[in-house]
Amino acid sequence: MAELRQLTLPSFARRMSVREEVADALRGAIVSGEMKPGELYSAPGLAERFGISATPVREAMLDLVKQGLVEVVRNKGFKVTDISEADLDQITQIRELLEPPIAAQAVAVITEQDLTALRNLAAAIVDAAARGDLISYIGADREFHVRLLSVAGNQRLVRIVEELRAQTRLYGLSALSASGRLVASAQEHEQMCDLLEAGQADELRELMRTHIGHIRREWAGRGTG
Repeated sequence: MAELRQLTLPSFARRMSVREEVADALRGAIVSGEMKPGELYSAPGLAERFGISATPVREAMLDLVKQGLVEVVRNKGFKVTDISEADLDQITQIRELLEPPIAAQAVAVITEQDLTALRNLAAAIVDAAARGDLISYIGADREFHVRLLSVAGNQRLVRIVEELRAQTRLYGLSALSASGRLVASAQEHEQMCDLLEAGQADELRELMRTHIGHIRREWAGRGTG
């Protein structure tokens, strides 16, 4: 059984309706590579770490099973689904086709309210990177990109990208954080906000493409060069 004390999972004690919050935290731990393929995790063990009962944790894990992020190991618990280099390459290729042009479309329709929300999320991403809080980083990063893509109004595409992002494994985040380079990557989100505000669609498209490339080559830690 994996050593739970090594996971930087938050506590949800005294909160109501925590199933989705637990699922989000576990999803972040999986994507960041803190929860590793091949290691076993039990609902009671994770629940103890969260400071809650095992029921919402078990329900959250079953939600992640449906999403293909974890697998049930009968009479033992759950293990994280492994993902191959080819899978990561294909996910990156699809994201590069979908996200940059949609982000560029957002330039023409973004509101001041949307831009303010994105700047707040970008600041949260940089702050989490500076603190080395990878779970918060993943959560804020996900919310930023979902919000940005949602501006263009294609919710079907947003759901597809959310699924692709969830399937990604960012094994290199810990090393990037330890080296201090994660902050520089995080600041790309602030640059995106600047380009949105300046109405520079072409530049935003290229920055988004570069950003996704960084995710594959550096954040995943096993990149293609």
